[in-house]
Amino acid sequence: MNRTPPLFILILLQVTISAASLVVEIVAGRMLAPYVGMSLYTWTSVIAVVLAGFSFGHWIGGRLAEHPAPRALALTGWTMIAAALTTAAAALLLRGLSGPVLEAVPHPVWGIAILTLAVFFLPSTFAGVPAPVLAALAVTGPGGAGRALGAMFAAGALGAIAGTLLAGFLFISWLGSSLTLLAVTGIYALAALICFYLAGQRLHAPLLAVLIVSALAAATLAAPDPCTRESRYYCIRVIELGAEEGQRRLMVIDHLGHGISDRDAPLVNFTDHGAMLDALSRIRAPRPDFSAFFIGGGSYTIPRALALRGTGPRTVAEIDPEVTRIATEQFWFDPASALILHQDARRALLTRPETRYDVIIGDAFTDVAVPAHLVTREFFELVRDRLNPGGTYLMNVIDYQDRLHALASLTRTLNAVFPVVEVWTDTTPPAAGDRAVFVIAAGWQPTGHSRFATRAPDRTEFGALDPDWVARLAATGTLLTDDFAPIDRLIGRPD
Repeated sequence: MNRTPPLFILILLQVTISAASLVVEIVAGRMLAPYVGMSLYTWTSVIAVVLAGFSFGHWIGGRLAEHPAPRALALTGWTMIAAALTTAAAALLLRGLSGPVLEAVPHPVWGIAILTLAVFFLPSTFAGVPAPVLAALAVTGPGGAGRALGAMFAAGALGAIAGTLLAGFLFISWLGSSLTLLAVTGIYALAALICFYLAGQRLHAPLLAVLIVSALAAATLAAPDPCTRESRYYCIRVIELGAEEGQRRLMVIDHLGHGISDRDAPLVNFTDHGAMLDALSRIRAPRPDFSAFFIGGGSYTIPRALALRGTGPRTVAEIDPEVTRIATEQFWFDPASALILHQDARRALLTRPETRYDVIIGDAFTDVAVPAHLVTREFFELVRDRLNPGGTYLMNVIDYQDRLHALASLTRTLNAVFPVVEVWTDTTPPAAGDRAVFVIAAGWQPTGHSRFATRAPDRTEFGALDPDWVARLAATGTLLTDDFAPIDRLIGRPD
């Protein structure tokens, strides 16, 4: 075919390829989550790598556009085959490279960036090639060149919008990451065949290439899924820990453990922060039947334990219904023992102004992925307003003991809201350079004593850090507000 393809076909190709490429960008963040978490750094790396790939692809496409139309279309078809191959291989490549890359690059930010580059740069590069080729063909066709060029730019933007919406609201929710990538693989392969047809090429070799792509896609589909269940929010895994299957389990959300529960020891916590939150909620509560609000459910280990201890009403704000479902099915949690709100914790507190609690427990602090809107002065003011007189806010903090920038900033911010702020941790000092686990207790009265021991799961002693030292640490911190809360940077690994 020597004549220029009709403009509507070029526009349709541009919309479809652009949409598919944006689907890959959204899915990339979800695919990386089980290995590096979902954080500001993850999305920054994904966006930068994808845009870099598009840019390089556009440059290559500009060179291809200088060829006669049939050859330009044929070469573009082969780049679409390459896009299909690299997209189909992305999941396998990510599983194979994640361990070596993250082990070789221990710095979390650089590890995320390099892993993203290794897996998603080539699919984005090949997906970026067609745009200038199709645009060059459009302006040489009948009609005004300016209008044709404008239509192609608009088609690219509309495709990007459609791909973003389809990925976020439809594909990932209903198909999951792997099947979504395979759908994109099929779209790229179909686009390749259309380009070959428009170029007047025989389809024997392209069809063989499509068969190879299909085999790779089947291998990807047959590979083990890193998620026990992939929800709209997280990759959730359930890992057996006990010697007896079904006795003790760990819930992993994205790449971090979010709670351990034991079938036969429901009152025992298996992490330091869980043991401190459980014990301090009872030590600092104004009465035995205290009411509690939980920011995040996870494995629901502490709500389960408090229900068995016979404390007062419990409310849990867990944004993901699938987390609650798995906790009920596999972590021995009785959903009737608590009021469960499947919404963001800040929204849950904001929209229930009439409800007050004796204890509010924040367990949303993990790695570099920390919800910034849950660590600001404005949020802590909301927490204060939802506490009963004499109530307590507890939150876990994980920070490098040689750095403590996040702990300092959170302590300073809480000091701006509460008259008493304590920092608790294991009385056994961590090794130099290790991360330490803390629990901050904020309220109106100090805890009655500075030491307690509980099982975590072995008997462990925890203590409150010296108030003068905590005050000096807080003075070095950053006041976190809704306008400025750089918690991702503050929690970063020491240089």
